[in-house]
Amino acid sequence: MTILLIEDDAEISAMLAAYLETENFRVVKAYDGKEALEKWKSQKFNLVLLDLMIPVISGMDVLQYIRKESVVPVIIISARDSEADKTLGLGLGADDYIT
Repeated sequence: MTILLIEDDAEISAMLAAYLETENFRVVKAYDGKEALEKWKSQKFNLVLLDLMIPVISGMDVLQYIRKESVVPVIIISARDSEADKTLGLGLGADDYIT
């Protein structure tokens, strides 16, 4: 299973990737929205873990792009924990929202 991990904080990204790799997942990391979409277009993924607060292209915009093309599960991982953010993220097609 290949996971696209979109997280701009290098320390958090490394920690999540290390854990997932110990469980035998293949992890492809992206640190901003532009890089995430480039990787999305060039590879096949089974799951997307998406931070909302990423530079260049927002996490919400990345989510909308992915949803126009695919039903691959997208889980938002974000420090933004307001009900409005959760409602928007899930409304745009995220499968789950973890704070």
